[in-house]
Amino acid sequence: MERRNFITHSALAMAMLALYKTDVFAQQDLMRAYNFKPLRNNVGIFIEQGGTIGWLNAGNGFVVVDAQFPTSAPHVIEELKKLGEKPFKYLINTHHHGDHTAGNIAFKGLAQKVVAHQNSLVNQKRAAEKANNLDKQLLPDTTFGTGWKAKIGDERISAYYYGSGHTNGDAVYHFENSNIVHVGDLVFNRRFPYIDRENGAHIGNWITALDKITSQFDNDTLFIWGHSLDPEKVTGNKADVKAYQNYLQSLLTFVGGEIKSGKSKDEILKATTIPGAPEWQGDGIQRSLSAAYDEIKGT
Repeated sequence: MERRNFITHSALAMAMLALYKTDVFAQQDLMRAYNFKPLRNNVGIFIEQGGTIGWLNAGNGFVVVDAQFPTSAPHVIEELKKLGEKPFKYLINTHHHGDHTAGNIAFKGLAQKVVAHQNSLVNQKRAAEKANNLDKQLLPDTTFGTGWKAKIGDERISAYYYGSGHTNGDAVYHFENSNIVHVGDLVFNRRFPYIDRENGAHIGNWITALDKITSQFDNDTLFIWGHSLDPEKVTGNKADVKAYQNYLQSLLTFVGGEIKSGKSKDEILKATTIPGAPEWQGDGIQRSLSAAYDEIKGT
């Protein structure tokens, strides 16, 4: 890449980071080339910047789960259009964070419906108003409480809400015939997570939600994660869900034990790994430790 183009791209990347402050993982993803690939039947994924996008190429239209950023969303639109001249039936959001919804705006006038949990809509609108960029958002126009269903061609999509987890508005989407579930940021694969207490995150209930997910879906289910330590490993199975659940439980156990031993929050934040879950790595362990401390202490 020529120096001038690199500088231009980098300046754009930094501007995006300043605008979409809810994405704490964008910086590592900004320079990545995109990857558009099928998984099973007519369901696939798109990887570029931010949270993993899922897509469905049905006989009568397209469905897209999450939208990343305004600069990357057009790429998935372009790739899907290569598969046929069809309407975009649904744009679906797993939750409100900017690395999953900032790209919604690229679907304006294209997506027939934008779907999300009702709390996700509230959170997205509030965040946009706070950042003074509501005009750059395409907000959900179809919301639900405990669940939602749609039939697209030969595929059936079911949405489920399990209560507070990563935020208070996380939903998972099951492509039933393909048996693929997009869980958004309810699973961070081997990567220290962002736990958004400001928007209703609750680690204890997150653990319960993952229990429900592992009980509800079978051993053939293919899961799509929002983020992964290895950017290419954004899919997995029930064993990975259980491993992440173990991370969260180990986090609460460790921080709770440190509190009981009399350690201060600052002392606890010096930890570099979570005992019982050494696979979880990367930047941001302090986010997990701080969220666990505040939840346990009720602050």
